[in-house]
This record gives sequence, structure tokens and C-alpha cells, in this order.
Amino acid sequence: MTSTPPFAVSAASSEPADLFVRNTVHWLERAVIGLNLCPFAKGVHVKGQIHYVVAPTEDLTEVLDLLRCELSALVAASAETRDTTLLILPHCLQDFLDFNDFLGEAEALLEAMDLDGTLQIASFHPQFQFAGTDADDVTNCTNRSPYPTLHLLREESIDRAVEVFPEAEMIFERNIEVLQALGMQGWAALDVGPHSGEPMSLAANKEVR
Repeated sequence: MTSTPPFAVSAASSEPADLFVRNTVHWLERAVIGLNLCPFAKGVHVKGQIHYVVAPTEDLTEVLDLLRCELSALVAASAETRDTTLLILPHCLQDFLDFNDFLGEAEALLEAMDLDGTLQIASFHPQFQFAGTDADDVTNCTNRSPYPTLHLLREESIDRAVEVFPEAEMIFERNIEVLQALGMQGWAALDVGPHSGEPMSLAANKEVR
């Protein structure tokens, strides 16, 4: 497991930036891994191969600049030390429609960097809503995180995961069944929203900017 560098404080908030990481890790452990919403998440988590970055800004131009840096850094790093990156945006894009629009700019940046086919950008948001669903539909929770978050993934890692789990297309259907059985009350009981106190311990490679 990689060592954890000292945490910095976000200039855009009175809260320490590591708090946003801790809340994100809590969501990952309790929901994503705890409910097995992504069978591939546990392996990279326990090996410390997830890189966490907090964007300390409300400026979307600065977010794109940081995204560019993190895409480049992910490509340059070995998968053994950094398999994937979570870019956490606690100070901007709180409206899901705005976030959804921003994803187009993120994808355009990926293509402009000629990384389309090498990396993917997945997304999570506290208000995530699939087309054709109601806002309170529990199935939306498959992609609901404490903060707007961009997930940077390696295509080759996705390919390896699919080889290990050949019925990957069934994951979404299983997740729907799990969440429908859980219900909104059960999801709320997981307590995976943002906290202002000291949540759980960290077991991953974290960098806060």
C-alpha cells in the first residue's frame, strides 16, 4: 500500500480538503463496495490504487485544467500504483443538469488530448438521475455520490475486469434489483452523504489539491 501524503486545506472552503476524501471513501466502502455495485472496486481499493484529488475551486476553467493534469498523470503512472482516479468537485456543479452539460466538455478534452480509447471518464453526482426516472427513484442511487465526481478509468483495466467478470452487462440489472430491494429508506440508512465531522479511516492512495 502506498504511503499517504500530508493533507492540505482547500482554499475554497473552511473545511479541510481531506474531509471530502474521507466522505468519498466512506461512500465507496459502504455503498459501492458494500452493496457490490461495482465488483471491480474492492480490488483497487484494498491495494491502494485509487488516486483521490479534491478540486479547490468553483471555476470550471480551473476544473478543466485540473482534469487535464490528472488525465496526463494517470496515463503516465503505472497501473500498479495508480489504476484509477477520482476527481472530487465539492464546490461546483451542484446542479445535476449543469454537471451533465459539463461532461460534454470533459469528453471533448479527452478527445483533444488524444486519450479517447485509452481512458474513460465516468461520473457520479448527489442528484444523479437516469433519463425517464423520477428524482426519488432509488435506482438513481447507483450513481449517487456525496459530491460531484469524475471517475477517470483506464480502458485496459476495464478490459481485464471484463475478462474476469464476463457477464459484466448483468451488473446494471443486478444493481437495480439490489437497490429496489433496499429502498430509499435503506439507502438513507447507509449514511453515505457528506459529513462535517471525522468519518472513517482511509485505505487508499490520496492526494488533496
